[in-house]
Amino acid sequence: MTNGITAVLLLNVGSPDNPRLWQVWKYLTQFLNDRRVIDLPWPLKILLVNFIIIPFRIFRSTQLYKRLWTDKGSPLIIYSLEMAEKLETSLGKNFKVFAAMRYGNPGYKEALKMIEAGGFKNLFILPLFPQYAMSTTETALEAVKKEVRNKKMDIQLIIKDQFYDHPLFIKAFCAEINKYNPSTYDHLVFSYHGLPNRHLEICHPGIGPASCQCHQDIPDYGRYCYRATCYATSRLLAKELNLSPDNYTVAFQSRLSKNWMTPFTDDVLLAYLSKGCKRILVVAPSFVADCLETLIEIGEDYKKLFKEAGGEELQLVKSLNSDNSWIDALADIVIKTLNQKL
Repeated sequence: MTNGITAVLLLNVGSPDNPRLWQVWKYLTQFLNDRRVIDLPWPLKILLVNFIIIPFRIFRSTQLYKRLWTDKGSPLIIYSLEMAEKLETSLGKNFKVFAAMRYGNPGYKEALKMIEAGGFKNLFILPLFPQYAMSTTETALEAVKKEVRNKKMDIQLIIKDQFYDHPLFIKAFCAEINKYNPSTYDHLVFSYHGLPNRHLEICHPGIGPASCQCHQDIPDYGRYCYRATCYATSRLLAKELNLSPDNYTVAFQSRLSKNWMTPFTDDVLLAYLSKGCKRILVVAPSFVADCLETLIEIGEDYKKLFKEAGGEELQLVKSLNSDNSWIDALADIVIKTLNQKL
């Protein structure tokens, strides 16, 4: 029994078990059928996801995962497990840390089985998404809470649902950025994972994201506005790096259609290239572990696009992964949140 010891559950999105077509199909089916990822009416979503999006994307997605894969497997899984191991060491004997995925393996249901068997009294849940979004943070938290209810687990839940402005998170990312000597680049782009505009409209009732000024500040209604928190993270990073507003741009990547958050990262890169910025540094502060969207989309595909258009260098800043400064930030998030809520 582990009475008095707090279980910590780190949650990430997930990955196929391997880069073969069937496993990628299985992963995408689970991921894209989540009602918080694609929130269309049920009949339309079933048709769109299973008969249009997945069949048309499956071969390209499989090839992308093959390019991403390493001898050890998926970088996202590798780094998430390393985070858990190092965080447990940092926190000490009163904590047991688990890493689990919302989709795929290691799964959150298996992690909860181990937590239940361990007899823990407290469960600290930390989705590894700095900025809250319905399609990442919310779906991960709701899935875990539903499983806890279904299993009738007698355990107290403590939740940290975003950390976009945590000082040590900001400092950890700035330390990584500074390794690349940002002053030697013509421009810096903060690239965040995009969302459909309709997800933003949920945070802007009666206002609409187009007319909202949340990119300038966090409004009273917008603490959980993904767009607002992305811009807030960027301002904090820029302040720590002594960047003026002219030195950086916020953009959004990984769109599935034109009706997603703008400006699009690839368009921004080409626009600044046309202005004479031939060397651009790209940071992805919505990802704390390198994955398909950072290593392949930015690190390879956007780099190729940029160079073919005449650019000299497009450099991706690697994510926090299991860097010691990030582990210190995670430990601080856990301890301070527990002190506030227990």
